[in-house]
Amino acid sequence: MKVGFICPLSGGSGDFGNSARLGAELAVKEINEVGGYMGRPLVLVARDDQAKPDEGRRAAEDLVLNEKVDFTVGFCNTGVALKSLDVFQTHQHLLMVPVATGSAVTATYAPQDSFVFRLSPRDTVQADFLVHEVAQRRKLKRVALFADRTAYGEGGLNDLKQFLSAQGLQPVQITRFDLGVASLVDEVKSAQAAGAEAIIAYSVGPELATIASARQAAHFNGPLLGPWPMSLKTVWDKSNGAAEGAMMVQSIVPDLSNERRMSFIARLKRHAGDQPMTSLMAAAQTYDAVHLMLRAVFQTKGDTKGRALKAALENLDQPYPGVVTTHDRPFSAQDHDAFTMNMVWLATWRNGALQFVYADDAKKASVIRRKAGT
Repeated sequence: MKVGFICPLSGGSGDFGNSARLGAELAVKEINEVGGYMGRPLVLVARDDQAKPDEGRRAAEDLVLNEKVDFTVGFCNTGVALKSLDVFQTHQHLLMVPVATGSAVTATYAPQDSFVFRLSPRDTVQADFLVHEVAQRRKLKRVALFADRTAYGEGGLNDLKQFLSAQGLQPVQITRFDLGVASLVDEVKSAQAAGAEAIIAYSVGPELATIASARQAAHFNGPLLGPWPMSLKTVWDKSNGAAEGAMMVQSIVPDLSNERRMSFIARLKRHAGDQPMTSLMAAAQTYDAVHLMLRAVFQTKGDTKGRALKAALENLDQPYPGVVTTHDRPFSAQDHDAFTMNMVWLATWRNGALQFVYADDAKKASVIRRKAGT
């Protein structure tokens, strides 16, 4: 049984792409150790999209048309995913997205017709969560927004503006920047001069590190918040620790009280060996994605045609006890996103480690989190 896998294994997004690969490899390894699917081993057919949309599309066409994989788990970058979606849709091939969070990934096609599913919190969930944290929990009214000029940054920025507007707020400053930007100190100082009480930044690891460094250099004392890539080890390392106290949305946070989660982290570290593992979230969600797809294959009795897998995922007959959470009916014919806002946490960098911001969240993390409305 051939499992297609597409993520950036080189280039600027290789940090979380390789973390996702390690999660997929571990899942395949453990599944094969207990017999695969009915004695058939799983084979991971991996492709490097280099975080480039055209490379991602070539990889998608190769896996679907040439390798004829049974299903595909893939994409870390929203723009890369969007370039390839029609390949899977046209050929009715099941795509499970474990990392990319851009809202458009699962909104491009109506769920009832779509062969695209996602096992990561989409940006509308993350943006709503971040705005709620700033405006409702912390009662801050003056927020500056920073976003890169990629499709990911654009989508996140639009989501943030929408949720701020729903709170009756407008950003005091919006800063756009290109990937690879060397410094944003002047822009942070400008936001500070505009009266910003907090900064919400939407970008990927290296650029979020640049913003964290700029915040420190500008002596901006307000909170810095961002979506899940703020948790990448790249952010801590490249900012030389300036990310201390930066907060981000997470689906999983290391938790010594959760035996299943800590066992997974230990197994993942053993599997990785000397390879860097920069994103627990990318690895864990991808691990769960492979296992969840196998659950769907068992439900279809081995039928890996897109329509059969789609019907199984939309009507899973048993909960899947994953390492991120237990997914109980994560999808339906009207909804191909597994996460709602009640299923994510606020984490922060403390002395180079990710921890829960709120102690109560750590206590709740072991409880089954069901999607809102189910």
